[in-house]
Amino acid sequence: MTTSDNMNHDERVSRRELLRRGAVGAAGMIAAGSLGTRAGAAPADETPQQQAADEKTARDQAAQAKAKKGQTKSVIQIFLWGGMSHNDAWDPKPGTGYDYLGELDKFIPTNVDGIQLGALFPMLATQADKFSLIRSMTHGNNGHETAAYLMQTGHMPGGRLAYPSLGAVFAFFKKEQYTGLLPPYVVMLEAAGRFSEEGFLGPGYKPFATGGDPNAARFEVQGIVNQGIDDGRQRARRDLLDKINLMGYGLADVSTVADAESAKQKAYGLILGRGREVFNLDNESTELRDRYGRNTFGQECLAARRMVEAGVPYVTISFPGGWDTHANHFATMRAQCPMLDQGLATLLGDLSERGLLDSTLVWCTGEFGRTPKVSWEPPWNGGRHHHGDVFTVLVAGGGFKGGCVVGSSDEKGEQVGTRPVYPADLLGSMYLLAGIDASAKLPHPWGLDARVLDTENEGMQSAGLLEEIM
Repeated sequence: MTTSDNMNHDERVSRRELLRRGAVGAAGMIAAGSLGTRAGAAPADETPQQQAADEKTARDQAAQAKAKKGQTKSVIQIFLWGGMSHNDAWDPKPGTGYDYLGELDKFIPTNVDGIQLGALFPMLATQADKFSLIRSMTHGNNGHETAAYLMQTGHMPGGRLAYPSLGAVFAFFKKEQYTGLLPPYVVMLEAAGRFSEEGFLGPGYKPFATGGDPNAARFEVQGIVNQGIDDGRQRARRDLLDKINLMGYGLADVSTVADAESAKQKAYGLILGRGREVFNLDNESTELRDRYGRNTFGQECLAARRMVEAGVPYVTISFPGGWDTHANHFATMRAQCPMLDQGLATLLGDLSERGLLDSTLVWCTGEFGRTPKVSWEPPWNGGRHHHGDVFTVLVAGGGFKGGCVVGSSDEKGEQVGTRPVYPADLLGSMYLLAGIDASAKLPHPWGLDARVLDTENEGMQSAGLLEEIM
């Protein structure tokens, strides 16, 4: 059957018939083309809400059929606190005029036909075959804390339960598989503090914040690399403690003493062993470190790759500069976008070259975007404000295809144009690729019913999983 034949056949099949055929049929139809755009005309009596529900169900079924569950072994999240402008970066809008483009009115092609980026991202433009862009991300929330909670938990803010972030959920479900020395959920450099990332799972799933600076002469990770104390002096302290610990020798068979000794040995493994070496970027070549960029963000990306090699399930990089550009917007973009471009592009290339991209999911976004129309009036003098109606997310690896665009914004980037994607759709897709059941119950200290994602009871919006890039 030709592609043309497939299209004609699709046009004669209603959405309800496609749903009846089930997940395999839906996946097959999507393999031939986009179900969301060619599924056929809706029955005359079907409301827009019913049509959207049908499309969501079909996408979810297709994703379940297509996804290689468990392919994602590790996640690297690059979070752009404050919200980066989508129009100036990954969803350019040529021809919209000075009030929308401002100083950043140049755009560049990528190595994938039909995909353009803002001119400040030349290195990512050469890697577009490795990532996909979700240009119709939406939640409509313009508050930093509440939007960040939405994007990192998939749950509506303001409820009676404080849900854990994606990283904490990964740490919880991967705890039996991951046996490494490093904590399973690591944040560089500081936890943002916008909300409690571990939620009701408790302090055992709180992210380990490294502190320090990987671009410094010595990456002094808090609790692992002690400031002002070299490794030789640290080993001498350990040897002295072992020599005078006579009580420990005498009570070695006592369970509590044995547990304490085990914890001590693990701590030493972090400080002086394999854990310490993961953060020793001097083990990398000068050429590679230069490729990532000799700045804090570039070296964070390199450290994240090393943690993935060590098996750490979830690593968050909080970009070390704010994107909350109500004022001084264009100067901030010119200063920060080249660092983001270099570090992220090199990370994707390095993971690919080492055969790690297929098992490592990388995602990059802020809590929302910025207003497409520039505020030229005082006191903003060329600023962009919070914009949760539509923005862009970059995803790569871990089972996501590269070289694709999901959805679109309208002609000025102000509203969703086609195929809305909500936080539950994005996080649900990542859970699916990681082999985590999004409907699984989470342990709540008061015994309350809490699940990884529970959209129906919370009123959380969903338009379906990201089958287009699976």
